[in-house]
Amino acid sequence: RMTIPQSVRAVLETLERGGYKAYCVGGCVRDALLGRPPDDWDVATDALPEAVLSLFAPHAFPTGLQHGTVTVRRNHQSVEITTFRTDGAYTDRRHPDSVTFTPSLEEDLARRDLTVNAMALDLRGAVCDPFGGQKDLAARRLRCVGNADARFREDALRILRALRFAATLSFSLEEETDAALRRNRGLLREIAVERVWEELRKLLCGDAAAEVLRAHADVIGVFWPEAEAMVGFDQRNPHHIYDVWEHSLHALEATESDAVLRCAALLHDVGKPRTFTLDERGVGHFYGHGPVGRDCADEMLRRLRVSNGFREAVVTLVDWHDRPIPCTERGVRRALNRLGEEQLRRLIALKRADNLAQSPAYRSRQKELDEGEAIMEKLIAEDACFSLRSLAVNGRDLTALGFRGRAVGEALQTLLDAVIDGTLPNEKDALLHRARELSR
Repeated sequence: RMTIPQSVRAVLETLERGGYKAYCVGGCVRDALLGRPPDDWDVATDALPEAVLSLFAPHAFPTGLQHGTVTVRRNHQSVEITTFRTDGAYTDRRHPDSVTFTPSLEEDLARRDLTVNAMALDLRGAVCDPFGGQKDLAARRLRCVGNADARFREDALRILRALRFAATLSFSLEEETDAALRRNRGLLREIAVERVWEELRKLLCGDAAAEVLRAHADVIGVFWPEAEAMVGFDQRNPHHIYDVWEHSLHALEATESDAVLRCAALLHDVGKPRTFTLDERGVGHFYGHGPVGRDCADEMLRRLRVSNGFREAVVTLVDWHDRPIPCTERGVRRALNRLGEEQLRRLIALKRADNLAQSPAYRSRQKELDEGEAIMEKLIAEDACFSLRSLAVNGRDLTALGFRGRAVGEALQTLLDAVIDGTLPNEKDALLHRARELSR
């Protein structure tokens, strides 16, 4: 028996006491049936928005009246209540031009995207499932409600939503749903790029992300044609047993579910098709593919208007993934100085995954990466100095010695470099002594 949270039960009870029908609907029912804690609970009712507003006053707010949605806030919890509706035409491929309220729960469920998202649950735990969602859940299958082409043409974002659910739930796509999704993939060009990215980011973090991307490179290629250029690109190199796309997917599979790391794993070799050369023995090389890939990934992420912080984190990893980091305290300190702890951890994880996705004969770099990681852990545990923030002197100390303007920053950088290189201890007296020498 599924437990509906008390705040949601109270909403259903209030609606029923008012003489209305009320159900939990959509993703929360799917997740509850799967035994996953739902992110949020949505309620559908035959009560019109005005009736909902008066029933729940003063805790009700009109958050989407044009679509019949009212939000009830109580005890810091929000529940969205939407009137049963049918949708008009979708001329923007995303939102219905108009909605018509209906007394029928079944008509409301019929306008939803996938059968597993088109179920309703009442207060007593009874499930209304007119389209076979429970059967599809049991078969771990995603199937459109009604005509798949019509569903994707109404709202093209559903194409990526279906792939995202396939990746996060590890479900397969029913044959006709999959075929319709590919037929209509070009419609993704009409969707706001921010929404495309939101779905793609969630997809990348799914347990079955590599599997879904492997089968749907043509869909990803609608907004990232650079990804399709990687598909089937033979590396012609003994280090590799996979083409560039397959290698990238194996690397992605070898990383934990961190969106920055997963995105960097997918794009780390995106520069390879543009930098491919063959030597006289017929062996393939990709000189400079790191920086070329960095610029390419930067352009791909800008196209989807990804946040600056996320984009910079990914392109830095793409740029650095092929650079050697010496397994010495000095080498690791320098890397920590340039990247910071979080990014260096990601870079080591990316290098590890990249190496695991190579030919078995060349997977020997794990030991070297272990050593680098151990040095990093030791430096962090010792609270080692690798940034100006942790330097034992600051700008005020140098100003007191007579440094002015730009000379303050330059002297601090010189002192930090000496500490990172291990030629000076991070101790105030030693640093001030060196600063005095510099000021002369």
